[in-house]
Amino acid sequence: MTTTAPTSLDPAHIGGGTRHWHPFTPYSDDVELKLFTVDLTRNETVVLLRAKAGAQLGVHDHYGRVLAYSIAGRWSYAEHDWVADVGDFVYEVANSKHTLVADPSEDIVLFIYLEGPIHFLDGDDNVVGIETAQTFADRYLQFCRDKGYPEPDLSPF
Repeated sequence: MTTTAPTSLDPAHIGGGTRHWHPFTPYSDDVELKLFTVDLTRNETVVLLRAKAGAQLGVHDHYGRVLAYSIAGRWSYAEHDWVADVGDFVYEVANSKHTLVADPSEDIVLFIYLEGPIHFLDGDDNVVGIETAQTFADRYLQFCRDKGYPEPDLSPF
């Protein structure tokens, strides 16, 4: 991954067509990510998440804040009684454990900003996977190499 220092304080523009949807394996074949940026120093990740109607993303625990904005579809967390709809914003505090569930009637798309690692858990709350800005970047860059896509600069700031 390119890690050049910024040459100015100008905003960086990342065209949506310069990034590709890729599967969020091994956690779900029905969830895809479009990775925009990572900050390895702060362990921050900015992505779009797309999930098929009725898809679930297993129980996971965030160790930093998560900010999510609903672009398409309805979704919820299995552990809570609210449902997020188009235009809704969800703020998650650190140590928030939950299971994402897409409404069975339509696909969802979320804009997500993540701080810190995510721990995926089994039914006994044992950690079965850890995701960080580095693992998100590594997965996406490998996907680009495998598909013959140019490897983008994921840290343009």
